[in-house]
Amino acid sequence: MFDNLLYIPYLCTTFTKMDCSMNRKKMINKHLITCSVILVLAIIFKLNICSTTVAKPVPKSTREISRFIAYTDVTATDYSFADETLPANKTVYRKMQYSLKKHNYRTIQSHILQIKAEKLFPIIEPILRAYGIPEDFKYLPLVESGLKEGTSSKGAAGLWQFMPGTARTYGLKVRHGIDERLNIRKSTIAACKYIKELHTEFNSWTLAAAAYNNGSIKLARAIRKQSEDNYFRMKLNRETGTYVYNLIAMKAIIDHPQNYGYNRYYTYLQPKNPLLLNSTLL
Repeated sequence: MFDNLLYIPYLCTTFTKMDCSMNRKKMINKHLITCSVILVLAIIFKLNICSTTVAKPVPKSTREISRFIAYTDVTATDYSFADETLPANKTVYRKMQYSLKKHNYRTIQSHILQIKAEKLFPIIEPILRAYGIPEDFKYLPLVESGLKEGTSSKGAAGLWQFMPGTARTYGLKVRHGIDERLNIRKSTIAACKYIKELHTEFNSWTLAAAAYNNGSIKLARAIRKQSEDNYFRMKLNRETGTYVYNLIAMKAIIDHPQNYGYNRYYTYLQPKNPLLLNSTLL
């Protein structure tokens, strides 16, 4: 029994050593796991740094005017009138959007305008060129009358919506039994004379178009009162203030109908002598 008692300290020492050895192994394992995790994270971080590319700043587009219609890819000239481009600002943007929405297929579905334009533009265009009038004025009858030839409640008649007095001033006969405002060729010639005179007075095709709608006296008064001769910065009555925007919208929709919901495209073959077509339309 005494021998067994002597053996006890030995056992205690042995167990203590074993326990220390096991604790040391656990600590080593923990350190190994921690180091492994740190090493893996370091490798991942390094790979991310190496694989990351610095994004180059996208240069701003110089075609500011194209932002008027984000879902179409048209050039800036489609949002101009007679080579006078629209200034890029919020007010102009809002008015242009409104006019385009007002004339798109979902709003008016006016295939009749496409059909009539196909027939009448070949007659109107060469007369405009002969008088030195920008071709964009061919859209004016679409906005003025929808290419209709009847008489409005105010007494304006024909494609160019001449009042009787103005029509007579520019050489059209308007009396009982005859109304040359309904004559496509003659009324277009009279319109060209009138538009050219307005351009001479205001030195701007845009203002000439506005004066065609509102009258030269009223427009001149507005210019003097506001000390402003840029149509897009002027405050005009609602009809005249949106008039040129409507012309530009009509131009965009006739030239790019597929962008505004129209399936029928405006296309025609330029006739050899468009003026000869008047015999079938007079």
